[in-house]
Amino acid sequence: MSILLVVDAACDLPATFVAERGIVVFPITVNVDGNLYEDSKDPEELKAFYADNLLTLEHKAETIAFSPEKIHQVFKDDILEFFDFALVQTASKARSPIFNNYELAQPKILKSYRGLGKSEKPFAMRVMNSANMFAGQGLLAAFTSDLIKAGKSRQEILKLSEAFKNKIYAYMLPPEVGYIRERAKTRGENSVGAVSAFFAKSMKIKPIIQFKNDDTVSVASVKGYRNAGNGLFEYAIKRIQKGLLCQYVVVSVAGDEADLMAFEQYPKMLAIAKENNVQVLSCVMGLSGGINLGPGAISLALAAEDHDFED
Repeated sequence: MSILLVVDAACDLPATFVAERGIVVFPITVNVDGNLYEDSKDPEELKAFYADNLLTLEHKAETIAFSPEKIHQVFKDDILEFFDFALVQTASKARSPIFNNYELAQPKILKSYRGLGKSEKPFAMRVMNSANMFAGQGLLAAFTSDLIKAGKSRQEILKLSEAFKNKIYAYMLPPEVGYIRERAKTRGENSVGAVSAFFAKSMKIKPIIQFKNDDTVSVASVKGYRNAGNGLFEYAIKRIQKGLLCQYVVVSVAGDEADLMAFEQYPKMLAIAKENNVQVLSCVMGLSGGINLGPGAISLALAAEDHDFED
């Protein structure tokens, strides 16, 4: 059985890993000051985009998800004739319309397949809410691609992936609380109050935000961006040493990957990961993450048994 893993551009993984595993990435369109850009996850294009400072608050920016019609068309043109099963893993349905768009497209996709008249090669698909974003979504995709590579059955892949996503601990470090507040306001959200944002800015407090099972919560407040970044990597070091449920840690940054080396604990995390046979998958953050979290933001994800950030 030929199985295809499909993700959207909110999923952060290195382009080389995506290509090696044959993962299909549906791009996300970004509207910046009325100009449309397509995030196809090319690392050089992403770095250039961030270098041009197009995501600062001086610019109006929003993401535009693939419509059900576009999803249907891509499946019809590029997927139906070549695969038996497509597993689609979307960004958190609590934060993005992508999951709903796939569900709307699915009946049309299956109807188009029946129109091909190829009863000897049945096609099926499943739309799975990753319940996460950015590095967290990437970690689920990496785990699932391992299952596909290992030749697991469709039923095993679905069962194990559904169970695994509940063990993902993803974190986001936005450089400025005020940035995420302003971007949230444009989406009609009020997740960060004006007083909280003012206090955080005046005291240079940086929140470390956990994303797990479609929900976000601040798990730490640290003075200074560098201190907060080092605290996040120190956390990852502790979890690696205690043992992970998957031998990957995914890290993405809304800028140049080389910027991660400015955090003293990052190269230490790389060394500890190597000692423990853990692969760190680092990449430039997609524009969806950059718009929502701000230039310079960091996302990190790992899988572990239940624990608190301070454990």
